[in-house]
Amino acid sequence: MNEAEYTDYLETGRVLFARPVEFMLSAVSLDTLPPADLNEVCFAGRSNVGKSSLINALTNQNGLARASNTPGRTRELNYFNADDRIRLVDLPGYGYARASKTDIARWTKLTREYLTGRAGLRRVFLLIDSRHGFKPGDIDIMAMLDETAVTYQIVLTKIDKIKQAELAKVLSKTQKAIARRPAAHPEIIQTSSVKKTGLDVLQAEIATLALPDHRV
Repeated sequence: MNEAEYTDYLETGRVLFARPVEFMLSAVSLDTLPPADLNEVCFAGRSNVGKSSLINALTNQNGLARASNTPGRTRELNYFNADDRIRLVDLPGYGYARASKTDIARWTKLTREYLTGRAGLRRVFLLIDSRHGFKPGDIDIMAMLDETAVTYQIVLTKIDKIKQAELAKVLSKTQKAIARRPAAHPEIIQTSSVKKTGLDVLQAEIATLALPDHRV
């Protein structure tokens, strides 16, 4: 897109997230999910990848999503309503949790059922810690989404904690890893919740998936 189109693209995201994003509910099973009457995007990633911090920074609301230094705190599907135009869903982190094997199995099952069967799910934003790159759990999720043809987009997090030369290597490696994956969105978003880097692009991407704004 040209410069004017890119400016408009970013503006759609700014406008959407200039309005309050509200917490809706925490779902512990598929039958407690809200009606699928709005488009949805979700945030997936390993425990402690920075999902809650990213959602808070993205929505300009400290404390909207519960951030914690304890990996695995998010144990439900947490729903947020963005201006009645799209819903944001914070999924339980995978890969580590201080919980019983039974609970972990339940969260994992719920997440997989949501990802493969939710009507209205427009995109999965798969968060990858830029300092560590892909881990086996990430590869498993991508394979599942490829198989079910659910579009996902890689979001590199915590880029403020890595040197530019190392970030360039991670970005190149990530691009190569998704190049032949059928459900992977080709554009990788680089973010820092602390420095606010890349949040405007992520906001804009979400806005492109939202229902039109009919306000006059």
